[in-house]
Amino acid sequence: MSRLGVLRSDLANIGRFWRRIEPVTPMPPCPPPLPEGRVVDVPGRGETLVREMPGPAGGPTILLLHGWTLCSDVNWFTAYETLAHHGRVIAMDQRGHGRGIRSEEPFTLEAAADDAAALLEHLDAAPAVIVGYSMGGSVALLQWRRHPESVAGLVLQSTGLQWRESVREHILWAGRSMVGLGLRFGAPSGLTARYLRAATEQRPDLEPYLPWLTSEVRRSDPTDIAAAGRALCRFDARPFAGDIDVPTAVVVALHDRLIRPNKQRRLAAAVPDMEVIEADVGHNGWMVRPDKIAGALAQGIDSVVARLPSGKG
Repeated sequence: MSRLGVLRSDLANIGRFWRRIEPVTPMPPCPPPLPEGRVVDVPGRGETLVREMPGPAGGPTILLLHGWTLCSDVNWFTAYETLAHHGRVIAMDQRGHGRGIRSEEPFTLEAAADDAAALLEHLDAAPAVIVGYSMGGSVALLQWRRHPESVAGLVLQSTGLQWRESVREHILWAGRSMVGLGLRFGAPSGLTARYLRAATEQRPDLEPYLPWLTSEVRRSDPTDIAAAGRALCRFDARPFAGDIDVPTAVVVALHDRLIRPNKQRRLAAAVPDMEVIEADVGHNGWMVRPDKIAGALAQGIDSVVARLPSGKG
């Protein structure tokens, strides 16, 4: 057998191994209550799932950008209602994630930022307060850089100026860069299910939604997810963070082990018009402590809106 044949055989065996250990979830997916959603054809970009909730009269438009490997519903289903008390909420699945835009072009964070700006323009909803979690924070920063007219302010949670800086982070992300291989052979579906199950052990009330959560994450495109991970490794906002000229809030997750609090604080220190809000959560606080995260994000939104020039947002 040729070397290529041996490699293919080995990879197939890896795939079979991961599928064998994948947790079984026999229950049909049962979603939690969700805002009204629709598929929007964004001109020149493609189709994506969008959910909207009206906000109070005179309130801002809030665009929610989810994290890597997630989708808008998984990331925000625990926060939609709370945030809608502070403005009109729009949530989109980012390209390659969930039911987001599919493209023959490789995933880039820049393209994701362009998608977000194009959606706001299409919905006549710009400028908006952009709320970005984790990868969504990186996309939000790039949206300001590439499409400042679409951004009234920024609320950034569990994100940083760059993702791979220390020796520890280089090692950590070297492992994550292999996610594409795992996705191709079924590993992440099992790994994701175990991650979500671990989270629901801290929130037993979410146990009925576990099959739904898992099925939503599995909608993502493996190639795009892998490319997004590589793009995060290359992301660096240091050259332009000091030029950001819109009100910004950084929600620092005090127990975040992926984006350490010191990295989140360095982002906050780099942006001129900034308020820091602390949340007693880890990187998965959006799921296990949604009350704390939704409250901190709402505080960040209110802070940004209070600093907006009259008539903007």
